[in-house]
Amino acid sequence: MTPLLANLNPEQLAAVTLPHVSALILAGAGSGKTRVLTTRIAWLIATGQASPLAILAVTFTNKAAREMATRLSTLTHANTRGMWIGTFHGLCNRMLRAHYRDAELPQLFQIMDTADQLALIKRLYRAHALDEERYPPRQLQWFIADSKEAGLRPNAVEAGDDFARAQVEHYALYEAMCRREGVVDFAELLLRSYELLSGHDAIREHYRRRFSHLLVDEFQDTNVLQYKWLRLLAGERTAVFAVGDDDQSIYAFRGANVANMQHFERDFAAPDQPVRLIKLEQNYRSHGTILDAANALIRHNRSRLGKNLWTSEGKGEPARVFAAPSDVDEAAFVVDIVRNLADEGVPLSEIALLYRSNAQSRVLEHALFGAGLPYRVYGGMRFFERQEVKHALAYLRLVAAPGDDGALLRVVNFPPRGIGARSLEQLQDHARGAGTTLWQAACGGVVGGRSGSSIGAFVRLVEKLRQEAGALPLPQAIEHVIEHSGLAAHYANEKEGQDRLENLQELVNAAENFLRESLVAASAPGGAADAADEGATDPLTAFLAHAALEAGETQAAEGASALQLMTVHSAKGLEFHTVFITGLEEGLFPHENSLNEFAGVEEERRLMYVAITRARRRLYLSYAQTRMLHGQTRYHVASRFLDELPKELLQWLSPQRRRAVDVDESEWGALPAAAPGYAQATPPAPAWRVGQNVRHAKFGVGVIVGAEGRGSDARVQVNFRDAGVKWLALEYAKLEAA
Repeated sequence: MTPLLANLNPEQLAAVTLPHVSALILAGAGSGKTRVLTTRIAWLIATGQASPLAILAVTFTNKAAREMATRLSTLTHANTRGMWIGTFHGLCNRMLRAHYRDAELPQLFQIMDTADQLALIKRLYRAHALDEERYPPRQLQWFIADSKEAGLRPNAVEAGDDFARAQVEHYALYEAMCRREGVVDFAELLLRSYELLSGHDAIREHYRRRFSHLLVDEFQDTNVLQYKWLRLLAGERTAVFAVGDDDQSIYAFRGANVANMQHFERDFAAPDQPVRLIKLEQNYRSHGTILDAANALIRHNRSRLGKNLWTSEGKGEPARVFAAPSDVDEAAFVVDIVRNLADEGVPLSEIALLYRSNAQSRVLEHALFGAGLPYRVYGGMRFFERQEVKHALAYLRLVAAPGDDGALLRVVNFPPRGIGARSLEQLQDHARGAGTTLWQAACGGVVGGRSGSSIGAFVRLVEKLRQEAGALPLPQAIEHVIEHSGLAAHYANEKEGQDRLENLQELVNAAENFLRESLVAASAPGGAADAADEGATDPLTAFLAHAALEAGETQAAEGASALQLMTVHSAKGLEFHTVFITGLEEGLFPHENSLNEFAGVEEERRLMYVAITRARRRLYLSYAQTRMLHGQTRYHVASRFLDELPKELLQWLSPQRRRAVDVDESEWGALPAAAPGYAQATPPAPAWRVGQNVRHAKFGVGVIVGAEGRGSDARVQVNFRDAGVKWLALEYAKLEAA
C-alpha cells in the first residue's frame, strides 16, 4: 500500500485509513481535500474493504465527478463506469430511472433546465389567464424551487397572506402540468428521490445494504433537503465520510446550510461508535503571513467548528494595503502594481483581481483597457457585454439614432411586451420590401392586431425617451432611460436581479467618468483643436462609441496570458501567485445587505477568508475613500475586515486611516516611495482646518474634527454641540467661521 499512501501527511493518512466509521473531515483551504477523498475511495477498493459498487460519492459539479473517476482509474485500475459517482442531481436521476414506477414517473420522463421551466410556467399563465404583472413568472419559479428544496409540496407550504396563497395555488397548477407532460425540474429530481426513499422501505433498505460507504465532497455547501437525503441513505452500518470546510461556506443565497456541518456529529453517529473528527490544517498553497491573516480574520466568527491553517513554506511577504482617494485611483494603483509584477516575471494569468460585486469590474476594466493590459473576466462577461448593460445601451442607441435596426430588435420586446416572432418577421419583411428601416416600418403601423398595438406603444415610449433624455446631462439621461424603459423594474423582480441593477447603476457611473475624462482631454494642449478636426459629436453618441470600443478590444485571445478578473464567489477553488482584493469598504465588502444580520456578516467574513486564501505569495488589499455610485461621489470608510487583521501582518502603502471618526492633519501627505505615482487625497482649502470652530445654519456651532477630499469632493467632519458628529461637503455646506 506504500505507493498509494505515499506523501500523505499524518492527518491526511489518518483520514484515508480510517476504519469503518462515519467521519467529518474538516479540510482547510489548500489542505489537499480532493486528494484525501479520492485516495480514501482507492484505499477502500485496494484493501478489499469495499467493492466499487458499494461506494457512492457525491460531488457538486459534473467536472469534479469526472476528475474523481479519472483519478480513481489511475490509482486502482478499477472499472469506475458502474460506480455511483456524481452530483446530487445526477445520482437522483439515476435512482429515479431505476424506480420510475415507484416514483410515479413515466419511464422516459424529461428533465427541464431553468429556461425550459420558465417557458412552461409562461404557458401555464396563458392557459389559466394568470396575471403576469401581479405574479411575475420568475418569482413563481423561485418560489417553487425554494419550496422543493425545503422538501415542501403545495399542500405543506404555509401561506400567510393572499399573495402567498396565490403562489401556492400556482405551484399546484404547475405540478399538475408537469405530471401531464411527463417532465421534472432540477429541484424535483432531489425531492422525488427523497420521497421515493422515505416512502418505500424496501427500496431504502436496498440502497442502505448496497452502499456501505457514502462520501461527500464540499459538505458545507449542502442544503436542507440534500442533508435529509443523505440521512435516509445512511443506515446503521453505513460509513459516511464528509469532507468540507465550514469557514468556506459562502452559498447561503443558493440554499447552502452551514449548520449541516455542526449537526453531522449528532446525526451520523452509530449507536456504539461516535463520529470521528479530523482536521486538515496543513496548507500547501500559501505563505505563512497570508494564512495568519486568514486565521485571525475568521476567528471573529462565533459559529464555527474551529481550525488553524499553517504551512512549512515560511512567512513570506506582508499583505500590502492601499487606501485610494477614489475608485479610479484604486484601479490605477492596481494597474501600476500589475505592470511591476509583469516586469518581475509573474505571468498575468497568475494574477487575480477580486471584487465583491460584479459592478466593480467596470472601473478596473476601464483602467486595464487604457493601459493595454489583456484580461479575462472569469465566470462571467466583461462589463459592456453583460445582458442588462447591452439592453440599456440598445435603448440609448435608439434614443441617439432610431434607425438602428439591431438595437430595435434587441429591445422591442424587452421587457416583454407580447410582440411575437411572427410579428417581427412581418415588420422585417415590410422594411426590406419598402427599403426602409425597421423603425420607419414600426412607425407606419404595418403590423396589425395586439402585436401591432404593442409595437405602437414601443414607438411612443422611445419617442418620449428621446424627448425627455435629450434635455438632460448624459448621466441623468442614462438613468432616466434605465428607469422609464422598464429595465429597472424588470430586473427588480428577478431573484438575483440585484447584481444586474448594480451593473445598470455602474453604467451611469461610467458615463460620469467618461465626461470627466473627456473634459480633461479637451483641456489638454491641442485637445480642443483635435476635437474640431475629428468633428464634434454629442455626448451620448461619443459615449456609445466609447462603450463599443471597450467592449470590442483588450479581451485576451484564447491561450494567451491574461489578468484574471472575478467576483470572490467565482474564485472559490482557484489559486494565484498574486491576489488583489479591491473595494474593501463598509457596505461594499461586507455588503450592505448583510449588515443587519449577524449570520449575514459571518458569511461575508467567510467570503473574505476565501478571498485571502486564494493567494499563494502576494496579497494586496485596497479600498477607496470615495467611490462613484449612481453618478455621484460617495464617501466610504474602510471595511471592518481590515481592522480585524493583525497590524504586524500588514504593510500600508498609504497613510493608515481610522475607520470611523477623526482624521488628524498629520496623516495627510504624499505616499511613501513603496507606491510611487499616487497622489494622496489632500486636505480641503486652507480656509478650514482641523480644530477650527464653525457655524452651520441647521446644526449650529461645532468644531472640525476631520477633513478629506479635494476640490468639489472636499468635505469636513464636524462635531456639533447639539447635533453630534456630521460629515459635510464644503461645496454645499456653507459653513461660517464661529
